[in-house]
Amino acid sequence: MRLLLVLLFFACSATYGQDYQKIHRKAVLVDSHNDILTASLEKNVQIDLDLRGKTHSDLNRFNKAGIDVQLFSVWCDGEKQNPFAWAVREMDTLDAVIARNPEKITLVKNRAQLKKAVRRNQLAAMFGVEGGHMLENNIDHLNYFYNRGVRYMTLTWNNSTAWASSAKDETDQTLPQAKAGLSDFGKQVVQRMNQLGMLVDLSHVGEQTFKDAISVTTKPVLVSHSNTYALCPVSRNLKDDQIDAIGKNNGVIQLNFYSGFIDSNFLKKGSSDIRPPLSALLDHLDYIVQRIGVNHVGMGSDFDGISSTPQQLDDITSYPLITKALLERGYSKKDIYKIMGGNFLRVLKANEKR
Repeated sequence: MRLLLVLLFFACSATYGQDYQKIHRKAVLVDSHNDILTASLEKNVQIDLDLRGKTHSDLNRFNKAGIDVQLFSVWCDGEKQNPFAWAVREMDTLDAVIARNPEKITLVKNRAQLKKAVRRNQLAAMFGVEGGHMLENNIDHLNYFYNRGVRYMTLTWNNSTAWASSAKDETDQTLPQAKAGLSDFGKQVVQRMNQLGMLVDLSHVGEQTFKDAISVTTKPVLVSHSNTYALCPVSRNLKDDQIDAIGKNNGVIQLNFYSGFIDSNFLKKGSSDIRPPLSALLDHLDYIVQRIGVNHVGMGSDFDGISSTPQQLDDITSYPLITKALLERGYSKKDIYKIMGGNFLRVLKANEKR
């Protein structure tokens, strides 16, 4: 009898393991934020080589991870001279990778192209500009970015611009209150993004900028890589009223895998070597789902832009473990398909020009 129970246990475990792998592969997995372009330039490596042990990501590992759509972050800090030129350089870097590997990866600019790439088992690549300072206060640069395949722009990074205040600056009170939020030019930027079909990304922005942008936009917004303030009270995370506003706007919140945005204890002195468990990341997901529903959450890992990830999520190939954990928490296949990419694709569709 004992032998029979043991055999049944292993049989059920094997079947369950196959089930989560099958579900993971069937899902259209969209990661809305990966910094491998910046990492490749800083480390002088090519992402179509084997970078295991050097980075979280490389071209072959995207396929192994089951990632179907990757939005590649285009980023430089606020101190960089000529940030627009730096953004162009990062986009050129990915274009060169695509030219060398057309069977593995392709740049897509709309949902029709995206679906075609997924059917062909190619990684569908888009860009996300992380920081409005890369516009250099020139709204015409939005047109250039859009034509190059940029499908979202984060209004600010940690640094504020002349037209939008960041979460860091608002929290540190390094801005005069009169300058908090969006200026008239900032509101024009949001409106132009709506017209182009470029998602307005509200990660990193200050609370006043968030309020202004939500009131101006006519399209659902994106939060490309942020978590919940209630579970981890750091300025980069979303407070309850912001989460509620995204639900009303029909937008989507993509979860960030950085340990310090998952568990605030990680940022305390002497605790930075203690990675939070994977369950702590999923607690943020549960919190959003319970507050505004399963239609408003997804994945925006920040791989290769962060120094620490939760336990088990060592690189992008760990993604199937999230699907496994979602099943264990009782999420249905339909819910998992939404979380892993369907919700982002809905928002992308809602922003596309008609």
